[in-house]
Amino acid sequence: MTERREFLKKPAILILGAPGAGKGTQGAVLAQIPRFYHYSSGDIFRQLDTRTELGRKFVEYSKRGELVPDELTIQLWVSHMEDLVTSHRYKPDIDILVLDGIPRNQDQARMLEKHVEIHQVFHLSCPDRDELARRLRKRALKEQRLDDASEVVVQHRIKTYEEETKPILDFYGESVRCDVDATQSPAKVLYDILARLQTLEAYQKIASQTI
Repeated sequence: MTERREFLKKPAILILGAPGAGKGTQGAVLAQIPRFYHYSSGDIFRQLDTRTELGRKFVEYSKRGELVPDELTIQLWVSHMEDLVTSHRYKPDIDILVLDGIPRNQDQARMLEKHVEIHQVFHLSCPDRDELARRLRKRALKEQRLDDASEVVVQHRIKTYEEETKPILDFYGESVRCDVDATQSPAKVLYDILARLQTLEAYQKIASQTI
């Protein structure tokens, strides 16, 4: 049974939005609800084991100040997911993955296809870029990351999202896309997400199981 699970695509939803749109907030709340497992891109790096070959490769790129190749990022993700399954922290037969920050571009999305089945993409939409910038500066100051509060850094992050990450919406297409107004209160954004989740067949099947 364990071997069979490894080859099954993991049911997942993707939370997509510009920096400051509230992806992490919504993912963290969903993680508190049974049958959801929140996985943010930061988890890859926080859980990195530098004793492994993959970990050492990552460190090598970081030391040179280079971006980690997409292939290595996905390899690290797959390795970490296997550890989560083995340790029973994540149970792919009863948990829906909530992806946040990964994939970062269409190439990564393409590589993830053989590992996960995306049942819904929640696009946290915030066309007001000034509001996004305000949120990013506020968060950076709150977390004492003063360098991240600079206007140059903020605008670069938004620009990178627009050019590299937002095209993921086109990759997955309209059939699984759900636009949510991210300028609403966090509670209303969560309400809209939960309302849509209730209609997903993948969630209904998992929610009806008696564990």
